[in-house]
Order: sequence, then C-alpha cells, then structure tokens
Amino acid sequence: MTDCTAPAPAPAPTARQALARRCRALTETRWFAVTVFALIVANAVLLGVETYTGVVADWHGWLRFAEHACLAAFTVELLLRLAAHADRPRDFFRDPWNLFDLAVVLSAFLPVIRENGTVLRLLRLARVLRAARFLPQLRVVMVAVGRSLPGTVSFLLVGALLLYLYAMVGWVFFAAHDPEHFGSIGRAVLTLFLLMTLDGLGDAVRAGLEISRWSIVYYASYVLLASFVLVNVLIGVVITSLDEAREMERDEEARVRERDETALRPAASESAPGDPQALRERIAVARRALDDLESSLAYASVPPPTPASRTGPLPSGSP
Repeated sequence: MTDCTAPAPAPAPTARQALARRCRALTETRWFAVTVFALIVANAVLLGVETYTGVVADWHGWLRFAEHACLAAFTVELLLRLAAHADRPRDFFRDPWNLFDLAVVLSAFLPVIRENGTVLRLLRLARVLRAARFLPQLRVVMVAVGRSLPGTVSFLLVGALLLYLYAMVGWVFFAAHDPEHFGSIGRAVLTLFLLMTLDGLGDAVRAGLEISRWSIVYYASYVLLASFVLVNVLIGVVITSLDEAREMERDEEARVRERDETALRPAASESAPGDPQALRERIAVARRALDDLESSLAYASVPPPTPASRTGPLPSGSP
C-alpha cells in the first residue's frame, strides 16, 4: 500500500532567527575577530600619537577623522553583535563583556561626555580593555582580578589593623629616640609600610639595636607577619580566583558549544522518527527485508533432489 500522506513541511525560520543566524555566522568568523582587534590596537596607537603636540598640530584633521572612523567601526561591530542575539536578546545582556562594550560605545554619543575631552579620552582608553575579549588568557586574568576583590578587601582590612597595631607599639618604644621614623602615628605607619617591601630593613634594624636589643623581636615579628604571611595569603586569594575564572571560562565554552549544537539540532531533527518522510523510508527498508526473508523461506521449502532424479531411471532388469 502506498502512503499518500504528504510530508509535513519544516517550519520556516522567522526573520529574527534568520537575521541572528547570519550575523552570528559573521561575528564568529576569525577574520571578524582579527579586524576588531586591529581596530582596538589602532585606537590605542591614536591615543598615544595624540600625546605629541607637534603631531596633533600638523595632523589634527586626520586624527579627528581616524577617531570618528574607529567610533563608527566599533558601533557597527556592536550592532552586529546585538543582531547576532536577536533571537535570544537576554543572552547578550547576561555577558559582562557585552555590557562593558555597550557602555563604552554608547557613552561616546552622550552630549555631556562628548563635550568633556578628559572623560572622552578615558572612554577611548577603556576601549583598549576590549582586547581582552579576543585574548582568552588575558580575559581569565581580568576575571580573576575581579573575583579576588572581596578577598583583597579582607586582606587590606587585616593588613591595616596589623599596621596600626605595630605603628602604635613602635611609637611607644621608639618615638623618643627615633622621632624621624616614629615621631607620630603617621610617620610610624609610613615607615612600617615601606618596611613591608623590605626596603631599608637593614638600616631600621641597626637603628633599633642602638636603642634596645629587644627591637630585633619587634622587627622580626613584623616582617614575618606583614611580608610573608599576609603576602602569601594575598597570593593564595589571587590563585584561587584564577582557578575559578578558568573554570568559568570552561563552563562558558561548554555553554557556547551546547548552544551551537542546539542551533544545529533542527536540521538533524528532519530525520527524526516522527517525521513522515523518515517513516516512509523505514517502511521501505522493512519491506525489502521482508521480501528477502520471503525469498529465503521459499528457497528453503524446495525439497533437495534425490539420487534417482540426479542419475535418471535405472535400466530394466537391474536389481
């Protein structure tokens, strides 16, 4: 029996989905990323060139044109990225880098900022940070620095408390004999802050020994806590944040791969079991298998030939 049921046509993509697919195919190409990265480098070079007053005086018009050209290129790049998320706009605003790019580019069009040359230069300088989007390792480091800020704040609070404590102890014991370094709480904090980098530690220890032999305990305990323990704690915080940033980068890559596979899934679903065309193909294969099985059974049902049928009838008179 022939199946006359017409196959159900696949749903055509909407205009928004078609636009997002085309723009996504464009923005994910390598040459697009290289072009945007080259524009970021060119913008950084322009900022450096504008620090030379002689060059600015001679090439003011060309530099202004190059600046507007970079802004136009960055605007087009941002619009393409927005169009690439036309079918899922929430994903665009969930990415912190997209929000950063949007703020940097749109701020250049605000009237108040465009009239302030200093703020405008700072915004143009912020465009250089967009290079982290195209350098995965730099992006990981920047994310790690951002994630380490809460731990760094705690480290600064503990360090400030330790610094104030030792500054007060130093003022009590050394203010009368060494007023240049411990004459007030401010001078004591500044002295101990410089000693945290081990700069001038030998001179400070020699000056303290002239006052009291117990000063070696003061300086040794301070250097041990401030220069070794706290610094190692800070390094541990940064390394932990770096590991978390790398894990986030891997999760983001996995999410992008899953999104791409999901986008390709409709094409593969055309041959799904519920598709009429796929069902007809499977029925045809089953019919061919049944025909082959029937032929095999018919051939097996034929009796094998007897010896008499192979050699013919026996001659008369034979036993």
